[in-house]
Amino acid sequence: MSKQKATRRVADNEALATGTMIRGSAQKLNLVAELIRGKKAEEALNILAFSKKSMARDATKVLASAIANAENNHNLDVDALVVAEASVGKSITMKRFHTRGRGKSTRILKPFSRLRIVVREQEEA
Repeated sequence: MSKQKATRRVADNEALATGTMIRGSAQKLNLVAELIRGKKAEEALNILAFSKKSMARDATKVLASAIANAENNHNLDVDALVVAEASVGKSITMKRFHTRGRGKSTRILKPFSRLRIVVREQEEA
């Protein structure tokens, strides 16, 4: 006997992609995610391509992966895709030390974030 097939986490007209180890704080990544929520997939890619924020580069990769998943794995129409969800959360934090004067040291925290993007196929009205 084998294991049961895992149920889909999203609906039949949706596709999902996650970036789990994005270097940078969740607060900065959420500023970029706000730019693309609710937008068409093509428009969201253009917004990220011309954004000055460095986190936009990582968000572009995750969005492109979600679009590719929708096309190749779920047979959805790429032209009708909309960014239904773009959620951001904390991942691990690397701890490093920086030496200071008089034999002291301070802690440096290097945070990582995770980004979850869900694209939905929207029917033309």
